[in-house]
Amino acid sequence: MIEMTLVMGLLITLVLGFVDFGYAFYQWNAAAKAVQIGARLAAVSTPVAEGIPLEAGAPASTSDVGLPVPAGQYHYYCTATALGIASCMCEAGTCIDITADQDAFDRIYYGDDRGLEECGVVLPDNRGGMCDFFPGIEADEVRIDYFATGLGYWTRPGGPVPTISVSVVGRPFDFFFLAFADITMPSMLSTITGEDLSTSF
Repeated sequence: MIEMTLVMGLLITLVLGFVDFGYAFYQWNAAAKAVQIGARLAAVSTPVAEGIPLEAGAPASTSDVGLPVPAGQYHYYCTATALGIASCMCEAGTCIDITADQDAFDRIYYGDDRGLEECGVVLPDNRGGMCDFFPGIEADEVRIDYFATGLGYWTRPGGPVPTISVSVVGRPFDFFFLAFADITMPSMLSTITGEDLSTSF
């Protein structure tokens, strides 16, 4: 009985630890997939930062027309509140407009069925958003960056070609048994080059 008591305590601790470790690993993988999907959606849809289409407009000098938009010309980052209300800020460069397109943020977060504002459910023929691949993610844990890396050229008809990073920040791991543990997930990040940023998505 004494031996069984000692062994069972250790065995139960190990089993519960394995369960929590496995669930944490699932969350890690789901977050990684969510940022990949978010970056892909951001690359082909209307930018959350509404100033992006204007960034390849008239340069400071007419002699620069047709030359690459220099790296560091702009850097917007967009986040949301806990209620999902999007906002954008100017991180660096000379950002033209820092207002946020709420519909564009919702498209990245919820996917094509953003009007339902429901995670984990994708209607037929619709594309899933970040929260469909990682239902536990909150809107205020998503960050979307648009920045110039020297791609695109001044007065390009389709606007600039930003590099886009989508990340999950400040997301704590959820545990079943280690409820006292407050461990923040490392920042997940996926970076992709913008393609046809268009409202026709």
